[in-house]
Amino acid sequence: MFNETVLKEINEIRAKYPDRRSALLPSLYIAQREFGWLSHEAMQFVARTLNLPEAEVRGTASFYAMFKHKPVGRNLIQLCTNVSCMILGSEGLLDFLNKRYGVEPDGTSGDGRFSLVIMECIGACGTAPAMLVNTDFHDNLTEQRIEEILEKYK
Repeated sequence: MFNETVLKEINEIRAKYPDRRSALLPSLYIAQREFGWLSHEAMQFVARTLNLPEAEVRGTASFYAMFKHKPVGRNLIQLCTNVSCMILGSEGLLDFLNKRYGVEPDGTSGDGRFSLVIMECIGACGTAPAMLVNTDFHDNLTEQRIEEILEKYK
């Protein structure tokens, strides 16, 4: 399932840890990076590669919000809607993302460009509202600023 480069990367990570369970999170991250999400087959492959029970791999992958279990768009928007962000307008920004880009929470835009996930907190209360696009952090959001930011992710 994985190409030789990815398999080599996982085996190098595994070699760094005396307990193969310690290599599980980085191996899942590599699998997700390779495919964009963690399919059942990808998790089975990680389990076989690390010689871990599939249930343990699935349980770990389902525990962490950073792992996706269905295909996502080319760019993942993670919008915070926790207290500070909500008070400062994230709910309106959520409506804007839906109207402007056709993306709803846990959905993907029709063109496959964006997927949207609601985050509980990304630790930016002082500069709210905030979001991540892929791994890039953006704060002090307005509708105009979101348009400027998302224009860079074509």
